[in-house]
Amino acid sequence: MIALFAGSLLSVTLGVALVQSSLLLLITAATLDTPPGLGAAERMEFSDNVTAAVSMLGLILGMATFLAGFIISSTFAFTVAQRRRDFALLRLVGAGRGQVRLRLLREAVLLGGLGAALGVPTGLLVMAAQAALMRHQGFVPPGFEGEWRPWILAVSFGTGIALALAGAMVAAHRAARVRPLEALRDTGTAARVMTATRWTAGLIFFGGALALVIVAPVGGPGGGAAMAMNVPLPAAIAAAALSPLVVPLLGRLLPTGSGVIGALARANLWDARRRSASVAAPLIVLVALVIGTAAAGASITDAGITELRRQTQADLVVTATGPVGPAITAVPGVASASTELSIPATVVTDDESSSASALVIDPAAYARAHSLSQPASALPARADSAGPAAGSPAARSDSVSPAASGGLAVRADSAGLAALRGRAVAVGPGGEIPSSGSIRLALPDLDLGSVPVVASVPATISGGANLLLPAGLVPERLLAAAPAQSFVTLEPGASADTVRAALGRIGTVTDADDWLRADAAARSEVNNKIMVAVMGLGALYALIGVVNSIVIGAAARRREFAAARVGGLTRGQVLRAALLESSAVTAAGILLGCLAAAGALIAAARTTSAVTGTATVTLPWTLIGAVCAVALLVTGATSLITSWSATRPAPITLLAARE
Repeated sequence: MIALFAGSLLSVTLGVALVQSSLLLLITAATLDTPPGLGAAERMEFSDNVTAAVSMLGLILGMATFLAGFIISSTFAFTVAQRRRDFALLRLVGAGRGQVRLRLLREAVLLGGLGAALGVPTGLLVMAAQAALMRHQGFVPPGFEGEWRPWILAVSFGTGIALALAGAMVAAHRAARVRPLEALRDTGTAARVMTATRWTAGLIFFGGALALVIVAPVGGPGGGAAMAMNVPLPAAIAAAALSPLVVPLLGRLLPTGSGVIGALARANLWDARRRSASVAAPLIVLVALVIGTAAAGASITDAGITELRRQTQADLVVTATGPVGPAITAVPGVASASTELSIPATVVTDDESSSASALVIDPAAYARAHSLSQPASALPARADSAGPAAGSPAARSDSVSPAASGGLAVRADSAGLAALRGRAVAVGPGGEIPSSGSIRLALPDLDLGSVPVVASVPATISGGANLLLPAGLVPERLLAAAPAQSFVTLEPGASADTVRAALGRIGTVTDADDWLRADAAARSEVNNKIMVAVMGLGALYALIGVVNSIVIGAAARRREFAAARVGGLTRGQVLRAALLESSAVTAAGILLGCLAAAGALIAAARTTSAVTGTATVTLPWTLIGAVCAVALLVTGATSLITSWSATRPAPITLLAARE
């Protein structure tokens, strides 16, 4: 009984700690003051970084709340199921259904309050770890720390009690409805694992996951990617809700051997479906969230890299500072160059202000370098391939294929960008800006006021600048220190080494393919950091939930192990049977988690196909192997330790005891 209450208390404590830590860090980041002494551009960059950190912390808070609610409710449901014989005895001695339900809810309030009391100091430790991780990854400035706020006490206690009550409510209702004799004999309603609530939740969340998979391609580059990476959430809940049907079947299909130990493990998998499903549920969520989110993100990143490689028409890329375009085009052997200077901006639309990235460009050169004057179907496969000849039909094309623009007809040709001159802006490949009308635009130390949007290029799955600005719109003083990327095309017959040497006096010169690979590595690094920040502590909490379920299940199996030993099995055989059963449940949970993660991959493939014309699927095999290995190792070690502890007393002592 102590282990049951301890397991519920642990789940509430960790859930409150994770939610409290994420909320305090979110509030701290959202109210972070700009350090004094920064220039205008630095202030804008600081504001952009804070906005990104707030968005990421919002995701972490949502993930923490979801995991806390799911794992706490699963733990309470399993704990109540393990005590159904106790409740049956209460009913037989005169307790009514309402009394049983009220007792469980009182226990939930008590455990929620105690869990919150322990979760508050634990949350401070978690907050310090989260802040250190974010500082290390560069999402927040050095010295960033979460700030304590007194009102968080009320939030933490409210969260702990609310989550505990929510987790116990359904279990309490079901426990009160079970007939006492059925609970004692484990027959009828008491033996039924797939309840109406499980069926309803499983089918609703399966429908939600399916809807996201279907709608994702319509969402375009940004919306489709977001929906694909959200598929694992409902898919995992659906798989966990329906797991009592599938886990025993999968477990029995796995090779457990034909001897006595294998037969015992298979029998336990089938007879103890509730226990198997309770252990598998947090495993399913862990695998689905980590592998599904990572695989969808990797697929979208690789699709963006392929798209960028296909669209970039350059032989060399020069990285420098300031408006170096004239100096580059003056180098002998350079046929053309598109110099793009990056500058931070603030955009106001419909009285809402948002940070944006802007590129100061030469419209004609930009269109040539990024293949905006030909449809995607005509683009060469390699970035270093020669572009279409001037005046060719491809060069005069006025449209981009629907696949390259997310199914939308978008003006993105050189003629469209020709309107980008004077006081005007164009929507860049990063999108998120209205493609018509006017916007209020501010640059560092310069408010440009209302500026018309005269053109747009297709939004790409790889993202990019939100705005394209003509050179004459931005004063030279703002461009002098702006980072610049120049995409250079060489004249036919020009010596690449000679041109490279001359360009090397202007900036850092890289082959286009090498630059694309480096850019891809940088994108992957950022995505991996976000993945670790968003999923790291959540995955750890889910893994602790797995351990918690195994410990709770083993605590109620002491008499079962004793009966097996009295029946002729040695202690070692009992331990091997428990380990084999645990491994089978873990493997079944991993398979179901991978099935839920596959929904994210399908959505990512459909999205990349709709946006780029080619379905991209990337599987992070290293991460998949690591997750599976850790899950098997942790569940196996926990099962051995708990089973060894449960079999320490003499079997006859346990069988003779009342409990």
